[in-house]
Amino acid sequence: MIRPRKMKQVEMTVLERDVDRVIEFLGKRGIMQFSEKDTSIEKHPSEEDKDDNVDKARVNAEKTSAHTRENLEKLKTVAAYLEIELPTEPEKTAILPAKREEELCEQIVDTVNAVSRVEHEKSLERQKIEATLTESRAFANLNAPFKELDQLSYLTLRVGRLDPQSREEMQKILTDRVVIVPLDDERVLAAASRRGRFALDSELKKRSFIPIAIPEGYKGIPEELFASLENRMKQTERELQGVAEQKVRLHNEYEKPLKALTSSHLMATQVEKLKARLVSTKSVYMLSGWVPADAIIDLVDGLSKLTDGRVAVRAFEPYEMKSIKDGTEKVPVSLKHGRFVEGFEPMVFSYGAPLYGTIDPTPFVAVFFTLFFGIMFGDVGQGFVLFLLGLLIAKKKLKIQLLSMNYARPLIFVGITSMVMGVLYGSVFANESLLEKPIEAITGAITGHPMSHIIHLMPDRNNLGKLFAFFGFSIGIGVILNSMGLILNIVNQCILKNHEKAFFAKTGLAGLLFFWYAIFIAIRIILGGHFVTLDLLGLAIPVFCIFFGPVIWNLISGKRPIVTEGLFAFIIEGVVEILETVSSYISSTVSFLRVGAFALSHTVLSFIIFSLAELVGEGSTFGPLFSLIIVIFGNLIIILLEGMIVAIQVVRLQYYEFFSKFFTETGVAFAPFRFRREV
Repeated sequence: MIRPRKMKQVEMTVLERDVDRVIEFLGKRGIMQFSEKDTSIEKHPSEEDKDDNVDKARVNAEKTSAHTRENLEKLKTVAAYLEIELPTEPEKTAILPAKREEELCEQIVDTVNAVSRVEHEKSLERQKIEATLTESRAFANLNAPFKELDQLSYLTLRVGRLDPQSREEMQKILTDRVVIVPLDDERVLAAASRRGRFALDSELKKRSFIPIAIPEGYKGIPEELFASLENRMKQTERELQGVAEQKVRLHNEYEKPLKALTSSHLMATQVEKLKARLVSTKSVYMLSGWVPADAIIDLVDGLSKLTDGRVAVRAFEPYEMKSIKDGTEKVPVSLKHGRFVEGFEPMVFSYGAPLYGTIDPTPFVAVFFTLFFGIMFGDVGQGFVLFLLGLLIAKKKLKIQLLSMNYARPLIFVGITSMVMGVLYGSVFANESLLEKPIEAITGAITGHPMSHIIHLMPDRNNLGKLFAFFGFSIGIGVILNSMGLILNIVNQCILKNHEKAFFAKTGLAGLLFFWYAIFIAIRIILGGHFVTLDLLGLAIPVFCIFFGPVIWNLISGKRPIVTEGLFAFIIEGVVEILETVSSYISSTVSFLRVGAFALSHTVLSFIIFSLAELVGEGSTFGPLFSLIIVIFGNLIIILLEGMIVAIQVVRLQYYEFFSKFFTETGVAFAPFRFRREV
């Protein structure tokens, strides 16, 4: 597609009963970018005095939104307890929560909270028993009467009769401040820290606690206390182990439902946020935004089936919109490409979106990027590594934090061009001898003159001419790319009706003719020709058009040619424009020498690595092993370091030598409403 997709402004009138499902439909398909400015709906006279109903609807909507957020927080708490990682955005299969989802959410939350409470209670009980055991053991060997232990400032002990029901009530009330140890069916030993003494005695008194007289002279702490505490500790540990096993079962049972419910509520949250921005009456919502023209028929058909025809849709051309006419809004740009070109869209949008209606530069970027990368990184083995890396990322078999899915297809295609150029260079993992025989056989069969390398970049006395020819080829590609950028700018300016910039600017037709004629002169001189007098005229005419462009255009358009800032300022400005034109064309052309330079550096680096490997591999038992290690790590360095440098250089050539010619104004990228981020 040479130009971005055609867009239309769409207005939809939807009943309140259908709005949630309509937004769900739009969010899942990602085909509508909602307008930032609301389009108001004219109220029917009978609706004017029903604002209280509208306010009630808004209150209900706020309650619904609050309830959704509350459920989402509950789900997050439950998932954190079960150690389940929840999605941060709705899954593809998510649906808006209905009665069934609400009931399931409540059931899961209640079940998990019950287990959590039991675990909390048992954990507190274990801590309490541990503390009591520790404190009691500290006095286990104390040779003092039991009655005197009660006078210690660290521990309070009470022995007596207490019915089982009162024990449970006391334990719930006093929680971690006391430990009640049953000695038999009736007798208990209650232990508390000194600060809990008053609370212990108070509760015992309320429950008719009958103290038991301790035998005179009985020393130390009763052995029953230790045995009972240890038994209770073991029982508590078993109960906690049971809770842990139950948590594992709940984790396995609730993992999928929790993720599905979270996705459902995340979707509902986004729907409620969008609804808060929409203009509505008590029973109708207005949805307006931009939709690609080729998607409108499917949009209308889908909404009609979804709502049983209870939706009204109107579509407008961009030029019908007042905001577009007065320039306060730009039509969003959506691009549609095949698999090869689509992978390079992020590179274009990282610089800026093209203006709506202008030429889409992405196909040119895709072709030139892969070509330049392949020339600078030509190696069959290293190119295959990039190809395989891109393939694994595309198939989601490999996840690298720095390489998202956006890089998968570019990696695949630059890997292919690198392998193709690697065949021409005769290089496989920096080894230039592996392909010599096959290349000699192929070139001998085709041309009758066998060659070990189709393109030999390694400098030597015999191929300097070919090397200079290769650098000339690099500049030739630069001339083509620069020319393509100027042609795109001329066409775009004509589409935008900026004819002065299209014909008389340095990046317009005058600049293009000057550039082409200068290149023509340079080629003629290189081939043995001479600079002739007529060449002055060929260069002077476009320079004259650039210098006097505004004046000439005013004459053509019937306006009075006025020099607003004075003649001297006009002359200085024109001279600076000419100097800038000449210098920019020279620099942007010479800049493409870097393509040949990096190809040469890639070859030289490969030669160094293999020469070092051969040197290490000689005269030693472990030489072959060390040689292999050098080859492997050397290739890794080339792939990682030089691959990154080459990519940066190619991006630089695209941005500064190509985009700068026609990206004088950027547009707005199409950002449709969707529940999931594109990956």
